[in-house]
Amino acid sequence: MAKNNAPPVIFFILLFFLLAGGGYWFLLNQNRPDTNNNIVNNPSKKLSIPEPANQIVSNLDTSLPNPNILAMDGSVTMVKLIKLMENAYEQKYPNIPITYGVPEGRPNGSNQGIKNLLENRVQIAAISRTLRPEESSQSNIKLIPIAKDALAVVVGINNPYKGSLTLDQLKDIYQGKIINWSEVGGDDLPIKVINRSPKSGSYNFFQDVVLLGESFLPDSSNFITYQRDVTTPILRELNNNGISYTTVAQAKNQTTVRIMPINDISPVDKTTPNNDNYPLNRSVFLAVPNQTSLAVKNFLELA
Repeated sequence: MAKNNAPPVIFFILLFFLLAGGGYWFLLNQNRPDTNNNIVNNPSKKLSIPEPANQIVSNLDTSLPNPNILAMDGSVTMVKLIKLMENAYEQKYPNIPITYGVPEGRPNGSNQGIKNLLENRVQIAAISRTLRPEESSQSNIKLIPIAKDALAVVVGINNPYKGSLTLDQLKDIYQGKIINWSEVGGDDLPIKVINRSPKSGSYNFFQDVVLLGESFLPDSSNFITYQRDVTTPILRELNNNGISYTTVAQAKNQTTVRIMPINDISPVDKTTPNNDNYPLNRSVFLAVPNQTSLAVKNFLELA
């Protein structure tokens, strides 16, 4: 009698469960938020590999004449970074001065920066968020990532609460579901929430990643939303019961505030396990139209 070499039935059963389990895992992970890039994956949309920054810059159309003044506007949280780039650019190209912020030389936030770019009032917008669909559809805007950044959740240096917050607790604080520090293990003090301006890219990033796109609590006696995109006045107002957020770069050298760990991960303590998994990491960008000038391209290459 010929020997039967066919695999046993149990082999096919195990193979079925292996493939089914793998498919379930794939579908489950498609909808997880990618906080590092401020993008929520949508299985109905095709995912693409981002174009390298140097390739984006090299492919720009530089047929426009150079401006007399290279005008920029955008993120307040990127001021120090932009200032370093301005100084380096003006040393290399002294004939083209740079302004950051229109009309009076003070930056107006990521949202206004993009608006000014779309209205041709500036040649470059510095933004701390990705483009919204309505912005990317209006014009052929290119985003060039220039640095990694992170938001720091901050409290006053004399705030008695010394623990960590989870993302869920942070969400509940900014939606008014947690209103006292005792609810997260601290002293019996009302939580004074100080929110950034809606003009700020950090505001949009925080709303997307922490609030999952939901609304902030409306203003009240203990919930204050600044209308101008500023940082120093916010940090001064924290006292011993306030909470707010800014970039790590702006917070880490301040003597009046303390950066809180989120999900037990600190964005500044490199000895903390999984520091790279800090949930409020992000990239910051320079945005330009695809058709621009050689002066703009030179700035982007330097950046």
